[in-house]
Amino acid sequence: MTGALREKPKKITTHVLQEMKLHGEKITMLTAYDFSLARILDSSGIDVILVGDSASNVMAGYMTTIPITLNEMIYYASAVVRGVKRALVVVDLPFGTYQGNSKEALNSAIRIMKETGAGAVKLEGGEEIQESVERILSAGIPVMGHLGLTPQSIHKFGTYVVRATDKDEADKLVKDAHILEDTGCFSIVLEKIPALLGEKVAREVKIPIIGIGAGKGVDGQILVTHDMLGVTQEFSPRFLRRYHNLFTEIRGAVENYITDVKKCDFPNEREQY
Repeated sequence: MTGALREKPKKITTHVLQEMKLHGEKITMLTAYDFSLARILDSSGIDVILVGDSASNVMAGYMTTIPITLNEMIYYASAVVRGVKRALVVVDLPFGTYQGNSKEALNSAIRIMKETGAGAVKLEGGEEIQESVERILSAGIPVMGHLGLTPQSIHKFGTYVVRATDKDEADKLVKDAHILEDTGCFSIVLEKIPALLGEKVAREVKIPIIGIGAGKGVDGQILVTHDMLGVTQEFSPRFLRRYHNLFTEIRGAVENYITDVKKCDFPNEREQY
């Protein structure tokens, strides 16, 4: 059976996402890092909001996602959750809070869930983080995986080029997807991989596959909202579709404000007491 769910759910859960995959309904996902934007996305009907470690880039101005801390992620996620009624909120575990130490991974995930009220956490990696995923799941915390281009590993790979273009890496990605599914992840993000590979993974595993630069054959799509709305201008990968150019609009509005203040045209008689 394919097609939209018969009833629009009042609250998106991991179970709802699984039902959407079974019914062939595409899943929509965007990022948010503050209350106001989260409220707009949620009221628009977005299914999943990711409080991504991309906040390191678009909010804090760092070149990579490596510097952002767990405390900062908790701060952003708490603000987002307060603005959301319907969407499932997923929070990235930042670099250094889960790799190689499953006990620290559990403690990090527990802090996020207790201090933010989010619905799930996301981790980058496959077989090498399996123990951390298992320990987090043992506490009843839903986990979303992330394979393909994994930005937290930028210093390992040294480039943001398309991943899994050769057979060995593609085979490992498929294997890792099955490992994450069998371990208990409720969904996986696939980033910047060949479209045919994304479709293959989505077909082989039963959990929802969300793509960013992974083609249209997956179960849903995610973009960084600041990129999609044109707030950021420096980042222009092939997979990015800009639905607006807020950079130009906001700058134009600010320039008009400056002009009006300088000319004593603001405030006018109606705008003062």
